[in-house]
Amino acid sequence: MIALNGFEPYVALGLLVLLFAAFLTEKYPPDVTAAGGAAVFILLGFVPYDDAMAVFSNPAPITIAAMFIISGAMVRTGLMDALADLVVTRAEKQPIAGVAIFLSATILASAFVNNTPVVLVLIPVVVRMAKSLGLAPTQLLIPRSYAAILGGTCTLIGTSTNLLVDGIARGSGLQGFSIFEISGVGLIAAVTGIATMLVIGPRLLPHRTAASIAGAAEDVVYLTDISVMPGFEGIGMPVGAVPAFNRAGIRVTGLRRRGETIRGDFDAIPLEARDTVLLQATTSELLTLSGIEALVTGLKRGADPTEEDTLTVEAILTPRSTVPRPRISDLSVGPRGGVRVLGVHRHNHVAGPDLAAARLRMGDRLLVRASASSLKHLAEAGDLLSVSRPSGRAFRRTKAPLTLLALAAVVGLAALGIAPIGILALLAVAGLLVLRCIDNDEAWGSVDGGILILIFAMLIVGRGLEESGAVELLVSALIPFLEVLPAFGLLLAIYFTASILTELVTNNAVAVVLTPIVIATAEPLGLDPRGLVVAVMFAASASFATPIGYQTNTLVYRTGAYTFTDFLRIGVPMNIVVGLATCAAIHFLFPL
Repeated sequence: MIALNGFEPYVALGLLVLLFAAFLTEKYPPDVTAAGGAAVFILLGFVPYDDAMAVFSNPAPITIAAMFIISGAMVRTGLMDALADLVVTRAEKQPIAGVAIFLSATILASAFVNNTPVVLVLIPVVVRMAKSLGLAPTQLLIPRSYAAILGGTCTLIGTSTNLLVDGIARGSGLQGFSIFEISGVGLIAAVTGIATMLVIGPRLLPHRTAASIAGAAEDVVYLTDISVMPGFEGIGMPVGAVPAFNRAGIRVTGLRRRGETIRGDFDAIPLEARDTVLLQATTSELLTLSGIEALVTGLKRGADPTEEDTLTVEAILTPRSTVPRPRISDLSVGPRGGVRVLGVHRHNHVAGPDLAAARLRMGDRLLVRASASSLKHLAEAGDLLSVSRPSGRAFRRTKAPLTLLALAAVVGLAALGIAPIGILALLAVAGLLVLRCIDNDEAWGSVDGGILILIFAMLIVGRGLEESGAVELLVSALIPFLEVLPAFGLLLAIYFTASILTELVTNNAVAVVLTPIVIATAEPLGLDPRGLVVAVMFAASASFATPIGYQTNTLVYRTGAYTFTDFLRIGVPMNIVVGLATCAAIHFLFPL
């Protein structure tokens, strides 16, 4: 440590203030800011090298990464999509019940999987549901985020902040929290928050049309033709009732039978072998259909490539295509190549009545399955450019029960104390990968590396504050003010301090800094620190008043074209009401 003649605690606190100021300016992403702060603490010697490396043995970040992967598996196996379809269908039939189910399902899902991907996946659902209810999407997007935040506080695994605070508490010598130990407080906070939203939301939420909503554009939608082969399980069923075509991301637009195109009531037309179903589908749904053996998706140009040589890519039609306004049959694939065009997408337009008749234009996006040599020939001929991996992947719906079983095993075994949740989550991830519920590259891609870097860096900063004496200095300064407060007053002071800081800087940073401080404060006051730790846990998650305090708020902020004041208008009352209810629940369930 650099000799600072006893000023180490003051320098460390000064660095902490500068770090928080850097978070506020948002000049760099939070993970970059935190990494820079951690580096300064190490360089000044506030954190010995061995202690800095020991931070990476903290189980919380590894558990968080594993839960991200489990959430990704729920997306890949279509569980999130099924939930969204259920919510929208019910909302269209029974609006009030639909909204209630929507909020309840959000809370339930966020209690067991990371709430950030839950919000991200269901943003298009919110827009669709708002349209079906005759509401502006801005009236549902913020409540959607708030419900996810409240759901995340209901269990230890609902949000990364809970896991992080638990890990720090364990490192400070406290007994770890069980998975449902905080559920009583979480349910009270959730019920209070939902009731508050229902009362003040209609008055305080903005009413903006879908035209201004960035999230109104859902996944890329492709026009395609699906040929039905003998043996398909849907033959004989009404076209509109065939499960493979009856998905939220699919819209049947026509049926071609013996050269005649039928457009009408598809619920009254039974599907026959050799029919061609004309439809529009999202990327993931189209890829899912293309994997069904008794269905032939898209149009073929040349010979089909061998299975080993097949690549599926998205490509853009170039302005220097060999034929002006070509059809798919005009694409150049070379003498031995083969291409199957699965679908075509045109921004804000439908490319044609069906895939065969579509006249391609510059900028059209094609979903193509082809051999490597054919793709190379198309690029060299000037037909296609910007060849890339598809933005979506085929759903693995047959693996959905396995994913549910893995999640249930993690929750159940952790609740029974069979093994630490981190170990259980890692075992679940291994099982999901081996059973092909999610591919390895997709699993690693579902982990938010920025959050992990932020957590590790802030753990180093937290260790530096302890080693430099800054925590001890803060506690000794606070004790004279806190010891005169009643227990409930102390709880309120800690909760709202953490809450205000969370609105200004990232929640995980606040959790790392405040958790050891409140533990150290409780001892000289003769108080049980668990209640104070729970207060930090909830306050660092229950961020409602700004779009930067929590990731789900940031997602809907960008999507819904909200202003900063939109969050202040409804978020400040939410912070106050939910905070008071949470502190009251902690006071009774975790007596100090």
